[in-house]
Amino acid sequence: MASTASDINSTSSLVLCGKSLAENEIAKTIKKNNTLKLPDSSEISIILRSELDNKFLKVDSFGIDLFMNSLSTHKFGRFLIWSPRLSSTHDVVSHNFCELPIGAVCVADVQTKGRGRSKNVWESPLGCLLFSFTLQMEDGRVVPLLQYVVSLAITEAIKDICDKIGLPSVDVKIKWPNDLYLNGLKVGGILCTSTYRSKKFNVSAGIGINVNNEKPTTCLDMALREFSMKAYQFKREDVLAAFFNKFENFFDLFMNQGFQTLEPLYYKTWLHSGQRVIVQEKNEDKVIEHVVTIQGLTSSGYLLAVGDDNQMCELHPDGNSFDFFKGLVKRKLE
Repeated sequence: MASTASDINSTSSLVLCGKSLAENEIAKTIKKNNTLKLPDSSEISIILRSELDNKFLKVDSFGIDLFMNSLSTHKFGRFLIWSPRLSSTHDVVSHNFCELPIGAVCVADVQTKGRGRSKNVWESPLGCLLFSFTLQMEDGRVVPLLQYVVSLAITEAIKDICDKIGLPSVDVKIKWPNDLYLNGLKVGGILCTSTYRSKKFNVSAGIGINVNNEKPTTCLDMALREFSMKAYQFKREDVLAAFFNKFENFFDLFMNQGFQTLEPLYYKTWLHSGQRVIVQEKNEDKVIEHVVTIQGLTSSGYLLAVGDDNQMCELHPDGNSFDFFKGLVKRKLE
């Protein structure tokens, strides 16, 4: 039975779709058993892609078929949950982690309660690509590095799209630890959370990036217009598919060879090589400030820096500032 416009556009409607027959069977089972829940226990309407009547979709709705046709992964992104309006995609995947196949992704056209690091609010208007997906890891020591792999995959995916259609590259940069910047303005962010269960870390990775929406800061389209006469608009579906195509490759390298394999590319993309920052060090009752130069990342994922005295140190955020680079705390490395 086809779904109506009121079904599709209700606040908690979730459309399920798989790339293969096996994933679509999982979607049918989830609908039949009504296993998906939201943290606030609000009612959910589950709709299969095969039940979705396209005439009820809005022009700016996420194109499920376009995304699936562009996806070439073996695991990630192959099971999709789409909603025109959600409180948070992250809530859907993290709250239903064990009900979903690993690599499942939830996409929303609009989020009402998107969030970033330290519970900061992430504005989520139309035109923003908003998604969260699931993965599992066994080694807790490298879980903190995952956000860097996600960041790098997004920046490289955008470059791949530009190369494919012959456009100048939109050079999105990484601001440590989990922000994406374009021409000095924040254009996106990453949030990774995890829980430990049955000797594995269940990780939910959430990403928001401004694709077509110029407000509240800037977007990919706006940057492209500044240096290209070609009439082109980025499509959220293309960006998401390109991300997963890139991420799956990066994640395999990361798990099999370690982050050091990706580090040279990461350092080309981040904003901080050679950056001079002020750090704080407690000495009895006094707080002493030093100027240090950022060199890279430590094995635990914090900033590696060197002081004017050639002492290497690891920099930690103090947890009290919106900007990680205010209130950095220094820890000497032996």
